[in-house]
Amino acid sequence: MNKKQLMEHLIKTNHIKSLAVEKAFMSVDRGSFIPNDQGGMAYYDIPLSIPGAQTISAPSMVATMLEVAELKPGLKVLEVGAGSGWNAALLAEIVGQESLITMERLPDLVAFARRNLERIGYDKVMVVEGDGSLGYQEEAPYDRIISTAASPGMPQPWVDQLKPGGLIVAPIGGRHFYQELIVARKSSDGRMNQLKYGGCIFVPLIGAHGWPKYSER
Repeated sequence: MNKKQLMEHLIKTNHIKSLAVEKAFMSVDRGSFIPNDQGGMAYYDIPLSIPGAQTISAPSMVATMLEVAELKPGLKVLEVGAGSGWNAALLAEIVGQESLITMERLPDLVAFARRNLERIGYDKVMVVEGDGSLGYQEEAPYDRIISTAASPGMPQPWVDQLKPGGLIVAPIGGRHFYQELIVARKSSDGRMNQLKYGGCIFVPLIGAHGWPKYSER
């Protein structure tokens, strides 16, 4: 499958709905964010392995998360789980590089993501090493918080760092088993109103408000 065929598939299956997400996918080459030994799989709609026993998500899931996040230029976004940097590049295409902070707890992946982003011109994206379950208070508040790792619940620091009217998009559920994609909007009184967008499978969010690193659950 090539890039054109992948795009046609994502549009036909209604994973890509908006012009903004379509343009982002056209502008950012997934092949620039995966290890060389998987280059031939770049345009297949499947997750792929990256360093640190982590994954780069399937394009259809990434597109779905971008669509439900209701993104637009200038929104301040915190991404939890930089991974390879691919999703950060897509986000930057929509909201702008200066509006995006992406966090990663694994030092090797921080370096991998930063190197990938800088190599293809996304050098203004802030890549932060740290526990993403704690959010990033230094740049709060945010219009959107998007997690690419699954949490057992909605971390309170994310709620606290979100602007009223803002959205959290995150997989919530088991560490290894069923998870559901949740979109939660913060009301003016601080309540989180949630919508569910179906089952999904993500690596676990490790951290103080996520899963313990060595948990067997």
